[in-house]
Amino acid sequence: MRRWIAHWIGATAFVAIVDILLTLAHMKETAAGLVFLTLVVGFATRAGFASSLYAAVLCALSFDYFFLPPMHTFRLAGVQEWIEMLSFLASSAVVGRLAERARRHTRQAQQRREDVERLYALSQEMMLHEDANRLIRELPKLIQHCFALDEVVLYVTDYDQFYATMAEVPLSVEASLRTQTQGHGPTLFGPGGFLYLALMLGLKPIGALAWKPDHLSREVATPVGAQVSIALTRALAIEKFTRLEVSREGERLRTALVDSLTHELRTPLTSIRAAASTLTHGDGLDEAARHDLASLIDEESTRLDKLIGEAVEMAEIDARVLHVRNSPLQARALLDHAVEDARSALAAHRVVIAVEEPEPPAWFDAHLLSRVLRHLLENAARYSSPGSRIVLRSWRGTGRLEFSVEDNGSGIDAADLPYIFDKFYRGRKAAGKGTGMGLAIARAILELHAGGIDVASTPGQGTTFRFWVPLVEREPSSASSPPDAERPYPGA
Repeated sequence: MRRWIAHWIGATAFVAIVDILLTLAHMKETAAGLVFLTLVVGFATRAGFASSLYAAVLCALSFDYFFLPPMHTFRLAGVQEWIEMLSFLASSAVVGRLAERARRHTRQAQQRREDVERLYALSQEMMLHEDANRLIRELPKLIQHCFALDEVVLYVTDYDQFYATMAEVPLSVEASLRTQTQGHGPTLFGPGGFLYLALMLGLKPIGALAWKPDHLSREVATPVGAQVSIALTRALAIEKFTRLEVSREGERLRTALVDSLTHELRTPLTSIRAAASTLTHGDGLDEAARHDLASLIDEESTRLDKLIGEAVEMAEIDARVLHVRNSPLQARALLDHAVEDARSALAAHRVVIAVEEPEPPAWFDAHLLSRVLRHLLENAARYSSPGSRIVLRSWRGTGRLEFSVEDNGSGIDAADLPYIFDKFYRGRKAAGKGTGMGLAIARAILELHAGGIDVASTPGQGTTFRFWVPLVEREPSSASSPPDAERPYPGA
């Protein structure tokens, strides 16, 4: 209303100024009529048809009063004056209407251009999201941002779940969205001032969309709904494919586990059976031969025990039954215990332990971290020459207690580095050495501990494994995480 009043005041002022200028210039009626007609066209272009109609009335009165005889009266002298006045009024109305139509078409074209740009921006944003679940969660915010809406709510039929830009979706809006998917209805207004649209894939409803205020025309809402439907379909398809791939991967890993264990267990069992058979039936064996066979049985039994232990560890991790039980301990004590535990594997190597001083106790699960160190130390001993040095370090980083195991062995090929923490993966230099489970177990234990592990290696020079856990220097409060609290395996 204020805008119209401003337009009317402006039209009155412009007409008054034009009257004064034309009067001072002693303008003839024909030229004055063209000037007034131009003024009407200008108002129609800038302010709309209503303002141009008001300006046309003012211009007609001024034209009659100042330029049509008898002057300074609103009375027309004859037929010619009436024809001039009616012609002016008709021309003003037609020209004003045409100018208003052109203005409206220009505005619509501009709006369509902006809508196309927003649709393109929305499609680009959706294409940039590789995570399907994240895309579904962020779709309402993307639509809100691209089309400058106040609130957007998305309902996904397959999940029976709502995603919204607001903190809480009203029950009436939830009911309307579900009804929209069941009725497959067109765009319509509903509770809460929202506009509702069913999202369809062919004839199948996959969800519904609600937004406010009503900034989107039906011509824009339809392609928005189509784009969102395509994005939802793509996200759901990716999720189903991912679940299928996870299932296939799980089956592949189970098969690999069975094959690996069958092969790895059969080798020491064969040696043990052969040695035991020879001892049983070898009456002519001397004491040295018997001692060698007994040593072989002992070594292969140890190897067999290790294989079974790794299989049990991996089964515990896969079954998500491991728990973190923190207790206070110094890093030096942990490293000493790990070296003692791996004494047989490290017998032919020089072990150096370096710990930052002073070293107050920290809270961590010593049992789990000992298992990590055992796997890393056995790997270092396995892939480095006898007599070489293995260095264990510990230091305190920013919020982390860090460890490293360093050797100067054969190193790891660059092609193998991205995969060495995968289950059952054995690099090119690992033929006949290990089951490929040790590093996978170490990484899983550290992730359970809210830590991590990485590796740096140069072929022919050595390898350094660095891992870390959160640095907790005080006893966790009983309200948050007591020392003996159990932390389930991630995803449990």
